[in-house]
Amino acid sequence: MTLEYMTGFGNHFESESLPDALPKGRNSPQRCNYGLYAEQLSGSPFTAPRHTNERSWLYRIRPSVKQLGRYEQVDRPLWRSAPAEQESELPIGQRRWDPVDIPDEPTRFVDGVRTITTAGDCTTHSGMASHLYLANESGERDYFFTADGELMFVPQQGDIRLATEMGILQLEPGEIGVIPRGMVFRFELVDGPARGYLCENYGSKFTLPDRGPIGANCMANARDFKTPVAYFEDIEEECTINVKWCGRHYTTTIGHSPLDVVAWHGNYTPYKYDLRDYSPIGAIEFDHPDPSIFTVLTSPSGEAGTANIDFVIFPDRWLVQEDTFRPPWYHRNIMSEFMGLIYGQYDAKEEGFLPGGMSLHNTMLPHGPDVDAFEKASTMDLDPQKLEGTMAFMFETRLPQHLTGYAAELETMQDSYVQDCWDGLEKKFDGTKEGAWD
Repeated sequence: MTLEYMTGFGNHFESESLPDALPKGRNSPQRCNYGLYAEQLSGSPFTAPRHTNERSWLYRIRPSVKQLGRYEQVDRPLWRSAPAEQESELPIGQRRWDPVDIPDEPTRFVDGVRTITTAGDCTTHSGMASHLYLANESGERDYFFTADGELMFVPQQGDIRLATEMGILQLEPGEIGVIPRGMVFRFELVDGPARGYLCENYGSKFTLPDRGPIGANCMANARDFKTPVAYFEDIEEECTINVKWCGRHYTTTIGHSPLDVVAWHGNYTPYKYDLRDYSPIGAIEFDHPDPSIFTVLTSPSGEAGTANIDFVIFPDRWLVQEDTFRPPWYHRNIMSEFMGLIYGQYDAKEEGFLPGGMSLHNTMLPHGPDVDAFEKASTMDLDPQKLEGTMAFMFETRLPQHLTGYAAELETMQDSYVQDCWDGLEKKFDGTKEGAWD
């Protein structure tokens, strides 16, 4: 299948699968061409300011009210929602896990989500959840949407295809895809079983961060984001719609595909982005900037400069500073950091942090490079250095992230993580010497 995309972020797009399916100069004409129904999907309150107002007009074979059916509540105990603060009896501490295997038994996306942390409250549109998704089966006529937040897919193993109401996104490891709150989609495997990370954003939708004195260029450029073109299914078969609403899961069966949007226009859209298109910036003489310079997307909280979520990456880049400790320094932070590794090595922890693995460094808990990384970075020649073949990321939030019972009991948790990383750090202080340690 050859897929087409439109480029840009936050644009007002328009797309049609049949000629003249889009009304000209009318959003909701008395009669739509082809016997279509006009329907608006709003991602913001009607009266939101113009720069934050998001909505799309969909021209579809049947209105969404025909998708109602009779909902039944279903139990998906491993897909958790905030607040879920008392699930783990583990004491506070820094945590790291090896990769979780994809199950052997048939597992569709909707049954293969495994929640690791939750923060905030999905019913008040605040906070987030970090998940793994594990799947070895597509689910031919299975569809899903969540009213609790938008979903960011971060593939780590296996390509996936997300067939949405507004078109198709195909993703490979190194790319991300975002599905807006309330949008119906189908999850498909492309080349075998798939594993990846999933951020469920309960708060304000992701947007590009302001660049401030950086100016007009670098970081994530709007032109590199891709939105799908219109695609529809005119299928008269039994289809299942799975719904997540206020932390609970429901299912219903209808007699047709819900992906029946023939044309659409608006700015409330799914999109994809290739993380390798990110243009990193950094110090070019000395010192080590904060990791905020690697922010791809941010979900604002309403408090200036304090994000509901920042999505941060650590891609290929040059290190050129003089007299500077180049890996991430030891620090404590108001933000809590869920971290994953898509491929390669992470420069602050070259051993033990594996692709498909994850770590959690929560609010105000200290963390930083392991012993080997510290010794290497403290004694290396400071010639220009290129980090290549690496892609780590963080889901970072101003709220504390609470471990789920599933995460606390995972066999892949590295029980000796803290000891392996930092027990070997030695006292180097010598009050009789004025220079740096030997």
